Amino acid sequence: MTVLIDVPRWPAHNTLWSHLVSDTSLDELHRFAAGQGIPRRGFDLDHYDVPEARYDELVAAGARPATMREIVLALRTSGLRVAGRDRPTK
Repeated sequence: MTVLIDVPRWPAHNTLWSHLVSDTSLDELHRFAAGQGIPRRGFDLDHYDVPEARYDELVAAGARPATMREIVLALRTSGLRVAGRDRPTK
């Protein structure tokens, strides 16, 4: 069981954002996020969006740095991936 995080590169709200995912289960992801004080509102169907300012702290807490390719592969392999076409429109 591993929680993965990609390098912050997704711009929004005057900062860059990372994706935090589990390679095993959403329960594992939610437990890790809650333990690190990440609000549930940051959850987006298969990942948490976390601001750049939290990246080093989350890695120190056990999240493994990963490329975006590794993140997507982990989500697909685990069956947790929610494809863009399956995401609700806003």
